[in-house]
Amino acid sequence: MLPRFLAAIDPWSGTARLAEDEAHHLAQVLRLRAGDDVAVFDGAGREFRARVEAITRDGASLRLIEEQAPAPEPFVRVTLAQAALKGEKMDDVVRDATMMGVASIEPLVTEHTAAPLKAGRAPERWRRIAVASAKQCRRAVVPRVGEGTAFAEWIARDRSIVRVVLVEPSAELDGAPLASIADRPESATILIGPEGGWSAGELASAIASGYVPITLGRRTLRADAMPIVALGVLQYVWRDL
Repeated sequence: MLPRFLAAIDPWSGTARLAEDEAHHLAQVLRLRAGDDVAVFDGAGREFRARVEAITRDGASLRLIEEQAPAPEPFVRVTLAQAALKGEKMDDVVRDATMMGVASIEPLVTEHTAAPLKAGRAPERWRRIAVASAKQCRRAVVPRVGEGTAFAEWIARDRSIVRVVLVEPSAELDGAPLASIADRPESATILIGPEGGWSAGELASAIASGYVPITLGRRTLRADAMPIVALGVLQYVWRDL
């Protein structure tokens, strides 16, 4: 398989341009040179076979050869609204959610969030991780990664057709069966809390706003493991594998 790079693609001129970091990976890590063939994708769903024409300090230029069919995207446009996690745990969530085909990732600040979001720094790192994951799993779409949103603000603006909030098995409420959301929607939000769990007020607010509380079995899962488990289960329920 050809090595893949995120690129600015102009199908009308038949050219593509790699930014400095992608060109560095092409030339210094993979040791590719002018004349080598690669795959380029635009992050929005299009992919091409291309040939390297020139490499400079600030980028690389390529000539498009032919359009290629990328890996199919899921039918359901899923937003993962994930309470920001500490350290590398959030990095893993972004990597795995990208691999599982989410359309966007929205880091949330909740009452029990222990990882403060510093403006621009963490989201930019997560975007780079999303690009790397898309390259590895051969997606031509890079999910949008938000800057970080307060829980109440996100609840007020979410307009997904199906909205799910994951709750612990010990939560003092009856989780809805998966059969209640078995019909495949056009869009969905999966709302997942922090290591410390949801506060009672947050959970009540989510349910009052139309989120369906779901429990994925009798065991309590780690906050960083919950997204990939939930995405896998829901994609199976929606026949969207």
